[in-house]
Amino acid sequence: MPLELHRPSTRPGKYLAFLGRISIEKRVDRAIEIAQRTGVPLKIAAKVDRGDRDYFLEEIEPLIDGTLVEFVGEIGEHEKTQFLGDAIALLFLIDWPEPFGLAMIEAMACGTPVIASRCGSVPEVIDEGVTGFIVEDLEDAAHSVARAMNLDRRRCREVFEQRFSATRMASDYCRIYERLGEQRCQLRA
Repeated sequence: MPLELHRPSTRPGKYLAFLGRISIEKRVDRAIEIAQRTGVPLKIAAKVDRGDRDYFLEEIEPLIDGTLVEFVGEIGEHEKTQFLGDAIALLFLIDWPEPFGLAMIEAMACGTPVIASRCGSVPEVIDEGVTGFIVEDLEDAAHSVARAMNLDRRRCREVFEQRFSATRMASDYCRIYERLGEQRCQLRA
């Protein structure tokens, strides 16, 4: 992700965030339960695909009260900086083997920690106690909300820059290509 795409926020936010798509495996219902358990407001910025519309209408919409749980709808790239930057943490309580999880690094780019289920790529993306918390269950997730407020948001951004920036990725590719080029030259000699 380009370094300049999102600006980091150094102040803890006032709400929990869910960003992504409404679907059973993304588990927005778990994010809502965390808001209910902690009393911390949750803002949901998510797309509802046609195939997930019934799930949203039957399972999720009845849980949205507009006060504790607010549905913002789908947001654009330019709105993500403020949405994520103003959050205490991103809730990423998935229930499937997520191959990467772009929302996690978008949050980290904004200096916002992530509270995520140990599933899929989560353990490879989140640095426990630095960029967020990897949780085993809803109780653990609820306890992590207060802990997330104490994480260093500047450090969260630094980790994003070190591990997930486009500059870092391009440098890694250049090193690999240089190594491959050297190996090819050595084979010809």
